[in-house]
Parts: sequence; structure tokens; C-alpha cells
Amino acid sequence: MSASAPGAGVDAGPALVALRALGLGDFVTAVPALRGLERAFPDHRRVLSGPAWYRELVDLAGLSWQVRPTEPLRTPPWGEARPPDIAVNLHGRGPQSTAALAALAPRRLWAHTLPGESGPTGPAWPGRVHDTEIWCGLLRAHGVTADPDDLWWPKPDDVPSGTASPRRRTASPHPNSVGRPSPDGAASAATAIVHPGASAASRRWPAERFATVVRHLSDSGMRVLVTGSRDERPLAERVARSAAPARVRVLAGRTGVRALARLVAESDLVVCGDTGVAHLATAYRTPSVRLFGPVSPALWGPRVDGGIHACLWSGTESDPHALVLDPGLASITADDVLSACGQVVSRADAPA
Repeated sequence: MSASAPGAGVDAGPALVALRALGLGDFVTAVPALRGLERAFPDHRRVLSGPAWYRELVDLAGLSWQVRPTEPLRTPPWGEARPPDIAVNLHGRGPQSTAALAALAPRRLWAHTLPGESGPTGPAWPGRVHDTEIWCGLLRAHGVTADPDDLWWPKPDDVPSGTASPRRRTASPHPNSVGRPSPDGAASAATAIVHPGASAASRRWPAERFATVVRHLSDSGMRVLVTGSRDERPLAERVARSAAPARVRVLAGRTGVRALARLVAESDLVVCGDTGVAHLATAYRTPSVRLFGPVSPALWGPRVDGGIHACLWSGTESDPHALVLDPGLASITADDVLSACGQVVSRADAPA
């Protein structure tokens, strides 16, 4: 029996529950599917089961969902007068995540079907396709239109709470360009975000190489911010020390989700690994250089604005959860990264 939720026993109309209890990048890649569900079920109460901090991301993405805090692979708190009308597994292939939703006894359960597993009838797990396509494909199998390239977010200042999501724009250069003029006519310093952290050692490029990139970006006149979580602050400080005498501001552990999103949206360049900040760069159309190791960018890289994003990858794959640096990622040099930085910034500055 799942835990009771606020408003237990009250019948507030048909509800749609989507499970996505994962991380930052996972939320961003689910946005096209969440937008598709909003358009298909405008009169349903829409409940997103995931971390409590997803509330800020829902607002930033311009979505209209109630976030119900839910632990990974756990049945979402419910206890309302009737079960959900629809439950959608946007969390994983199953069977644990599908079983967690099935415990709510929804009238309809949308999930992938696994060979040899009992459960709802749905499309087979698609295998090696981009994460956004996995979830949009699940919806299409049930008659819901969802565009896997519907990834752009409004600028943070343009997001009224609970508003509908913006539609895709025609491609154009990123509005923030290196050396952009300030109101008095002088060129203002461009900003680069360098994000050295990653959740697994296999996807964490060496700190000393990040420091080399930081030093060169600073020497070129850019303002460099090193970001990360609280746990990644020692890594960020190590990068900053190794980059001396470059002037660097370490913000790791000092920014919440909203502040980090604003930094990415207002910056001119993001340099990072295959991690959540990279997906924010896609959402805000901020030029980026991304270092891929054990996982192909075809599965987790940017689907849109290819001209302003560079994905460096050796072409080999390995265990993304390994405790040692992926050999392919280790083969990427600081010169490779700096060359890519120059290319994406130049393309972003080019006239449309």
C-alpha cells in the first residue's frame, strides 16, 4: 500500500501520473514527452513523481505539473479517492519501475514490454536510440504526438509559474556572443562555465586538463565560472588552484537548481562532461563542448542546434558506472577541447 498524499480521499477529477525519479539530465530529456502529455491531456491533473527539487525544473521548463516527491523505484504516494486514470513509466524499461506504477491500480498503464515479463501491453524497449526518442516513442505507440526535438526552454526571466511550454523556434545563433557590445559601446567579457564533475569516475575527465582549459579561456579574456554540486566543490577548487594564476570563480556547492539554470542560460560557453549541465546548455541554446567517454553522444548528446555544440568522443564504449576513467575519455586532450571551444563560439557568433 502506497503512502497517503496530501488531499487523500478527495476526488479531484481524472489524474495522469508520470514516473521519472532520476537526475537533472534525465529531467531535461523527458521534457518533450511531458509536453506531449500536457497537450494530449489538458483536463487531467498531471502528477510528476520524482525528486522534490524537480518542482523548480518544472517551473523553469514552462511545464504545468504537480511534483509529488517519490524515491526511485518506489510507488508514488497516492491515497486519493480513486486511482489514476493513466500512469506512464518515463523512468526506465522496467520491471521494477513498471511494478511501482502498477501498484497504484491505474485504469491505463503505459510502459515498455519486456520479453518474458508479465505486465501491460506496450511497445518493446527500443534499444540504442536517443533518450528523448525512447519516451516520445512510448507515447506515440499510444497515439500521443510528442516531438523528441522539442527541447528548448524559455529564458529564466520569461517563465511565469505554471505557464504552457513555448513552441520550438527557428534556428538562430545564440544571443550571447563573445565580445558582445555593452551599452557604452565597449566589448564586455564573455562568460564560460566549466563543470568538471560527473556522477561516475568513468565519465570524469582529469582535473588537470580542465585546469588547462580554464587557464586558456581566462587568458583569452573570458570570465570563467567553475560549477558543481556541494560534493564536487573539492574537485572544483582543485581545478581552480591548478589553473592559477588564472582568475576563476568557484561556484560549486553555492548554486541551487534555479541559479545554475540561470548561469547556463546567460553564459556564452559551457565546457563539461556527459552530465546534467550539458542538457541545460541544450535547453537554453548555450554553445557547449561536451566530453563523452563510455556512452555515445548519439544516445545522450544534443539533438538540436548541432552547429553550436561539439561532442568529443573516441568512438569506443565501456561501463558508464565504472570506478576508473574511461580510456576513450582519457584520450581527449586539452588542445582538442580548446580547438572545439573556438569552433563553437565562432559558429555561434556567425551571422544567421
